[in-house]
Amino acid sequence: MTENDDRPQPLLSLEGINTYYGLIHILQDLNLEVGEGELVCLLGGNASGKSTTLKTILGIVEPRSGTVTFGGQDVTKSSTSARIARGMAIVPENRRLFGPMTVLENLQMGAYLHKGGRKEDFERVYSLFPLLHERRSQLAGTLSGGEQQMVAMGRALMSQPKLLLMDEPSMGLAPILVERSFDIISQVHEAGVSILVVEQNANISLSIADRGYVLSTGRVVLADSADALLGNEELRKAYLGR
Repeated sequence: MTENDDRPQPLLSLEGINTYYGLIHILQDLNLEVGEGELVCLLGGNASGKSTTLKTILGIVEPRSGTVTFGGQDVTKSSTSARIARGMAIVPENRRLFGPMTVLENLQMGAYLHKGGRKEDFERVYSLFPLLHERRSQLAGTLSGGEQQMVAMGRALMSQPKLLLMDEPSMGLAPILVERSFDIISQVHEAGVSILVVEQNANISLSIADRGYVLSTGRVVLADSADALLGNEELRKAYLGR
């Protein structure tokens, strides 16, 4: 396929993934790729299979069949900790910070693989999020939703990830903070980090993405460039609620 010829080498690849919860077939022959340096969004409504896809990528759920490849290695049977050590990091839904700990301590938790973080790691995070340097001694639980999102992203970046997974980054944020959050995601991408954004907010996700996938009842029903998906009226009506 001509369109695929210009695509960067895959950093993450899911091939023929079939995942079950008991007898319920959740992900059905799912194929998905994130190339080196790409920002890809995975879209779909509730019960579409987005969360299960993310859990499969992280190794929380093991597929019954299919292959998960990361950095050229088959990690289908690898543990979550092994995948994180290879270079995956996640910004979870609703941030899930350590509220009673300071901003600095939360960032250090993200760098546990590097013994609490190196000077250059902190400098990189603070350059992206200057506010975190100002608030480094403040308890994370006392921050606003937008500020907590910065801490969650900073914590993930402290592990120097090759692939940043973002689970519903717009969840619970006011519209103006959603825009700011996606501006920051775009900045992180421009800094060279590959990103997979799992979202329901299609318009804002596609506005910063290179490509997108649309899930419905565990199947990829459409995969295309972000521009093509944004302009697809049938898609907007059927899957994106617009």
